[in-house]
Amino acid sequence: MNVMSSEKRKYELRVRADRQAATRERIAVATAELHEEVGPARTTIAEIARRAGVQRLTVYNNFPQEQDLFAACQQHFRTEHPLPDLSAAFAIDDQGERLEWLLATLYGWYRRTERMSTNVRRDRELVPALDALMKETADIELARLTDALADSFATRTRDRSEARAAVALALDFWTWRRLAKEGLDDAAAARLIATMVCCV
Repeated sequence: MNVMSSEKRKYELRVRADRQAATRERIAVATAELHEEVGPARTTIAEIARRAGVQRLTVYNNFPQEQDLFAACQQHFRTEHPLPDLSAAFAIDDQGERLEWLLATLYGWYRRTERMSTNVRRDRELVPALDALMKETADIELARLTDALADSFATRTRDRSEARAAVALALDFWTWRRLAKEGLDDAAAARLIATMVCCV
């Protein structure tokens, strides 16, 4: 009798956990859709709840901290639109070719995620919790990539800061967006910027 009761209890807990996970996923999906459509600054909890098919209180209960909600949204979006593997670039000996390949790959991802990337980067200064998350995730990732590339361009200690600044500018989303608005495709934009960085 006790064994059956224990098994039933485990089953009920498992079902409850599955339901909660599904609810959290619906909320994350709804949040990501709204961030892509109108941006984080214009997304309300009421609209997230309506789109996810839950009550506002359910959103707050599942994500008590705003940054937790943004993290779940980011995880969902990155699962749907994974960052490209850029590690292959570092097997290319020529530093100009390495940077050009990496930029073309990264710029392609920027193009595929342009709407979300624009909204998130535009709104981060308006939403402190989003800015905090970006500093802990995307900013750190980009800084590590920048440092790894800058090291290959800096031949003297005094060149390090200029090399890093040039690489950071090359990797920046807004650099790609400016070039895209000028009509350059990703390959042409990558070639132009890589040439400029090599000149620096």
